[in-house]
Amino acid sequence: MTSPAINQAMGILRLLRQITQVQDEISVRLDKIMGMIVEQMQADAGACYVAIDDNYLELFAAYGFNQNIAHKVTLRFDEGLVGDVASNRRTLAVSDAWSHPKFSYKPEMGEEKYKSFVGVPVTRLGRTIGVITLQSLETHEYTAFEIEILETISMFMSELLSSDEMNAYKTRLIRERGQASKEKRKGLPLSKGYGLGQAVIHRRRQIITKIFAENKEAELQKLEFAHTQMNKDLDEKFDAAKIGIGEHVDILDAYRMFAKDKGWYKKIVDNVNSGLTAEAAVERSYEDMWKRLSGTEDPYLKERLHDLRDVADRLLGYLRGESSGTKVLSEDIIVIAQTMGPADLMDYDYQKIRGLVIEDGTPTMHVAIVAKALNIPVVAKIKGLFDEVKNGELIAIDGNEGFVYIHPGKAIQEKIRTKIAEKKELQAKLEKLRELPAVTKDGVKVNLYINVGLSFDLDYIESTNCDGIGLYRTEIPFMASEVMPDVDRQQKYYQDLMDRAGDRKVVFRSLDVGSDKLLPYWSNTGEENPAIGWRSIRITLDRRAILRKQMRAFLRAAEGKELNVMFPMISNLAEFEDAKETLMLELEKEKRRGNGIPSKVNVGLMVEVPSVVFQLEEILKQADFISIGTNDLAQFVFACDRGNPRLAERYDVLSAPFLKMMQKIITQANDAGVYCSVCGEMAGNPIEALALIGLGFRNLSMSGSSIGRVKTMIRTLKVEDIEDYISILLKSNKRTLRPQLISYANDHGIEIY
Repeated sequence: MTSPAINQAMGILRLLRQITQVQDEISVRLDKIMGMIVEQMQADAGACYVAIDDNYLELFAAYGFNQNIAHKVTLRFDEGLVGDVASNRRTLAVSDAWSHPKFSYKPEMGEEKYKSFVGVPVTRLGRTIGVITLQSLETHEYTAFEIEILETISMFMSELLSSDEMNAYKTRLIRERGQASKEKRKGLPLSKGYGLGQAVIHRRRQIITKIFAENKEAELQKLEFAHTQMNKDLDEKFDAAKIGIGEHVDILDAYRMFAKDKGWYKKIVDNVNSGLTAEAAVERSYEDMWKRLSGTEDPYLKERLHDLRDVADRLLGYLRGESSGTKVLSEDIIVIAQTMGPADLMDYDYQKIRGLVIEDGTPTMHVAIVAKALNIPVVAKIKGLFDEVKNGELIAIDGNEGFVYIHPGKAIQEKIRTKIAEKKELQAKLEKLRELPAVTKDGVKVNLYINVGLSFDLDYIESTNCDGIGLYRTEIPFMASEVMPDVDRQQKYYQDLMDRAGDRKVVFRSLDVGSDKLLPYWSNTGEENPAIGWRSIRITLDRRAILRKQMRAFLRAAEGKELNVMFPMISNLAEFEDAKETLMLELEKEKRRGNGIPSKVNVGLMVEVPSVVFQLEEILKQADFISIGTNDLAQFVFACDRGNPRLAERYDVLSAPFLKMMQKIITQANDAGVYCSVCGEMAGNPIEALALIGLGFRNLSMSGSSIGRVKTMIRTLKVEDIEDYISILLKSNKRTLRPQLISYANDHGIEIY
């Protein structure tokens, strides 16, 4: 005798097969499917809502409610129970819907007689694309088993609601309502530049038709083969010799590490052992991770979820036997995507990619950073374009202003081609700057340093002829390793770096992990606010053995040379004294052991926590140098999540309050005779670097790719004039001083690109 649960499971399998067999026109198909779901789940009514955009849902199909109600009900995300499911992307089950505080009554539905409610989100690539609801006449407590069944059904429905047929249907509805798209569309520019090419619509995900495994061992073998092949291909694809050098290498290396993560792979294996197919096991492992992390507001963790989604989709492709070899292209293309992972971009012949348009995108999105490093213009936040544009259509992209042109006219095409030619001329001009000094028109020298993560970045030492390394991110080797690097291994990293730098200045930052930088061999407990939580120096002071070993490696690597060590995320003088003492104790131990030691040891700190500014006078008495991390400092000063797109343009480092703080820091450092630099993103943007020089800064550290543009600005600048202008601007109450600084540069012949 079979149990009710087994009967229910068998019924669901039949239902899933039936859903895939319904072949009617999509509106009729949705009605039929909802009827089948309601009947199988023994409910009395059901509805399917489809996301029109990121703000509204529309009722597309209903069963058990008033007739002809489809397309006559809309809900905002977060409106009512359905909107709550959509905005939170979480299942909601309520035994008595009318008593729930979020309930929103829609009289046109005819739902007065129904009591219980359950809604499940239909998601794709982390976005809500629909909601499926069931309602019953009587109060009903939905079990975990019933909810799991509905969530399985929603996984199937995600393919239907994101299909070409559904997209065409939605587009037709929009056009019938007089909302047809225009040739010129405005978005958010993420990477500057111009491009012209044929549209290529980027798609990946396919429906998972088989949930339960028939042969567990065969599924495990298939999974192992696919996982091995995927990582082998990624290693070849991300070969640094093929993709150049720069900060994007860090992202691609971290992505590769993610793909090889043993914990994630073990969860997939466990899911197969529980009875799922390899494909379903991959999807379930992602869903489990998403449920744990989706509530975070931390932008870096959100990017980790994007990467995990991309890795999961990539593994699914290998399980289906799909090739992920580079797509050979015969013409220039513009890639159109809803979302992408950094590896997706490498699937194309990126030398033929002339632009990237992403519906979902932020400045911190990893694919945007990789595209920027490859000189590919990127525009994001143009809703509906993915559904609207077809393969082969001519697209022009203006990554400076954020415009995308569909079927551009001859005048637009000529304008874009002219801009592309101008950019090539600029690149050639910047390359000629290598041997020229970073000296202003009135003879003021500004030292330009590079920020380094991986060894590939060291190529910028020669290509830019920089003054040294202003920031070496020592956490990157820790993140790329499967085990904690010991002293000898760390020493080799640091020694190789110093050998490459030669006589140039090198500044080591002690281990800066936590927040977005998670180590695979540490147990990382979740925090509500990881950016201001247990991270950086707070971790290494608590786990002192890690800090001592790193200090020992620094000292041995710098034998006979000058060693510069700075500590990140320092919040007060006592914290700096504690960290400095750890280094000095290790120095004394090395002397007693008879080991070679550096010719000189300089100890500094990063100014990135606002509280330090109020203790700076005392700190400068003990610090040999300071470096300002403007990324975190600005985030904490403005209480502004720098990865939140809604806040991207609300606060600006080029505002009087922030510039006054920067002026206070450099003035106190100069008065104390202490070396001071800026190593955040602010230093690598020509217009922001202009302001920094006007405030008195003479040491700037940035990504190697930014040095040419900053040096160009410096060589066309008169320091005395900009200092006078900045002193006037600091009296302004405007939200940002950026427009005034840009106008000043244009009026005074200062070249900013």
